[in-house]
Amino acid sequence: MSDVNNDVLVKIRKVGNYQFGKGAGDKLFPDRVKVTFSKRTGRIRHVYLDGKLLATLKPNDGFFSLTIEGAERLLENGKPNSLWVQVTNDVARFVEKGSDVFAKHIIDADREIRPMEEVIVVDKDGRVIAVGKAMLSGDEMKTFTRGIAVKVRRGRIREN
Repeated sequence: MSDVNNDVLVKIRKVGNYQFGKGAGDKLFPDRVKVTFSKRTGRIRHVYLDGKLLATLKPNDGFFSLTIEGAERLLENGKPNSLWVQVTNDVARFVEKGSDVFAKHIIDADREIRPMEEVIVVDKDGRVIAVGKAMLSGDEMKTFTRGIAVKVRRGRIREN
């Protein structure tokens, strides 16, 4: 792990702003983050803050895959600026354990979500409960009553 030089910090913040909205890069990646690089390619791999993984830069598309800690840094007044999905509290405990989110359990969602984008799942109180990949657009999530809306990659609670 290495201290981040200014060029690397600017780059990861730009990707964060592009992916999660204006100002997200600064919120997600403060000056004191640490970065690991791929030994094979030399590209940015992981971003840490105080020893905790915030995000992984995916080599296939150049976007970040968030951890719960990274998603929490993007919270503002109970909801992230963008790419969020809010679920009912009766399914929140299952989603926290890693269950996928079905469209019928969605209260609200960012209208700008497109399928295959990284999303943050929050409960009715605005607490981050999971991160994953959207399977539907934001509008579809709010109108559909069947099907998987979000494939959860990581829930807040890890089951062994």
